[in-house]
Amino acid sequence: FYRFLSIVYDTVVNPFHWTVAMRDAALPADLFPRRDLTVVDVGGGTGFCTEGIVPHVDTQHITLLDQSPHQMAHAARKKSLQGITLVEGDAEALPFGTDSVDRYVSAGSIEYWPEPRRAIAEAYRVCKGNGEGTATIIGPVRATNPVSRWFCDAWMLFPEEREYLEWFKEAGFEDVTVKKIGPPFYKGVRQHGLIMGLVVTGTKVTPGNAKTVLGPILEQRKETVSLKERVLFPLRLILGTIVAFYYFVLPLAIILYAALFIRTPKEATKQT
Repeated sequence: FYRFLSIVYDTVVNPFHWTVAMRDAALPADLFPRRDLTVVDVGGGTGFCTEGIVPHVDTQHITLLDQSPHQMAHAARKKSLQGITLVEGDAEALPFGTDSVDRYVSAGSIEYWPEPRRAIAEAYRVCKGNGEGTATIIGPVRATNPVSRWFCDAWMLFPEEREYLEWFKEAGFEDVTVKKIGPPFYKGVRQHGLIMGLVVTGTKVTPGNAKTVLGPILEQRKETVSLKERVLFPLRLILGTIVAFYYFVLPLAIILYAALFIRTPKEATKQT
């Protein structure tokens, strides 16, 4: 999946869902007050989010972690990312020490996590305590329109805002803030869900592990695949393709609707 997604991620997917302007709004300069901060970009993929960090932090202090070597191969070829560290790993079992990083950032990754509570607990663990470390997760928001909500739930995880807040606070993060973002050409349309719609940031005050109570890991990489999984895979692939196509066409429909029927205050002023 990622082998093919990585080819079109920056050129086909991002322009409709995760723009440079959105990235700049999600990662403002004041989030990175020093160039020597230790930063991890979890689920960094092709490095699009990481490119929003390098203007503020020297590359030798940045680590991009992803489970897909194909995604990271694209990141490795980007001139702006030369000098960063690339690590293949799992967001739910981070290979970093406790209280070891100044900034944890993850964009467009939570929707793929089997257990977001576990991954956010890991984010808490690796951040420095005593108010030095922060975690920022940029991710989707669930649709309120019933048709689009069905497609959201059938495709992948689209959390609600309250769930982000619950997971952050459960882990132990304090001063948790939420910022709404969205493609500017949507002109505020949010009811169909957004693949990148919320920026949630929390500060770690108490050092050590998260307070989240977790059971056994639900999903782990397996070397062998069962017969049942082999049978279900084509069905899941077909359903996933149909739903993904919906979210490929939907932005075009929203952009057309917004262009024809929604006037921003600036546009309204020009017409008067």
